[in-house]
Amino acid sequence: MVAPVTTGAPDAPSGRRKGADRGPSSTSFPAWLAVVPFLAYVGTFLLYPTVLVLAGAFQDGDGAFTLDNLAGLVGGVYLQAFARSVELSLITALLGAVFGALLSWAVVTGKPDGLLRRVVVAGSGVLAQFGGVPLAFAFLATVGFQGFVTRFLRDGFGVDLFATGAWLFELPGLTLVYTFFQIPLMVIVFLPALDGLRPQWREAVDGLGGSSWTYWRHVGGPILLPAFLGAVLLLFANAFSAYATAAALVSQGSPIVPLQIRGFLTGEVLLGQENLGKALGLGMVVVVGVAMGLYALLQRRVARWQR
Repeated sequence: MVAPVTTGAPDAPSGRRKGADRGPSSTSFPAWLAVVPFLAYVGTFLLYPTVLVLAGAFQDGDGAFTLDNLAGLVGGVYLQAFARSVELSLITALLGAVFGALLSWAVVTGKPDGLLRRVVVAGSGVLAQFGGVPLAFAFLATVGFQGFVTRFLRDGFGVDLFATGAWLFELPGLTLVYTFFQIPLMVIVFLPALDGLRPQWREAVDGLGGSSWTYWRHVGGPILLPAFLGAVLLLFANAFSAYATAAALVSQGSPIVPLQIRGFLTGEVLLGQENLGKALGLGMVVVVGVAMGLYALLQRRVARWQR
């Protein structure tokens, strides 16, 4: 056996690569400098308000430590507001996830570069961000008391959409409006998971004599389930923290937590309860934080199948 002959040539690239990896410490400074504006933005508009909310939730009107603000959330109208917010967010998240997943599946079954996919993806990107006053006005002009659909049904068919009450300005109306932007958000979030299903997996099941049910029961379903649950959590947090649309649509009353907080910021509060609104904000931070934490854990599981 002839021993291999080694030379110093192959070592040269390795030496250069190691030296390049180490690099001078000055090269990392511009990279950190480029991140400073983002860190300043996050610190100013996210971290600093969160600290103020956290500190104010445990203070009374004189700045002394107290738990009365948190105790006020466990009963009365504030607990009911949290219950309605969770109900609204959960219903719209499930509706948006189901219909959004069906729309995503219809897109995936078509041509990858077809017109349907391009239109749906572009439209979802726009409609997912379409909220606030424009969205509220769109529904008022469509199915409001004098909306064109309401008047068309009333004058043409004798059907009164508001025969049972002003449902558009209550939780049923908020559910309809929130679902409008939840479905396109689901398309944006869930479409990459469907694209991650490899055709070879389906071919392997067919080659082993399995049916479509076998494929979805043992392959497709378990792979998509973490992505679907993660999308539901994301939609839940999106609806739970939404404010502008509800504020523009609901002019009287505060059925959900964001509108309760609005009352503390814009209205008169009782003496000694100035920080109760911050306690409500802290409750929202906790709920959204738990939802986003679970979402991050599910995304780690989904990432294994998208490599």
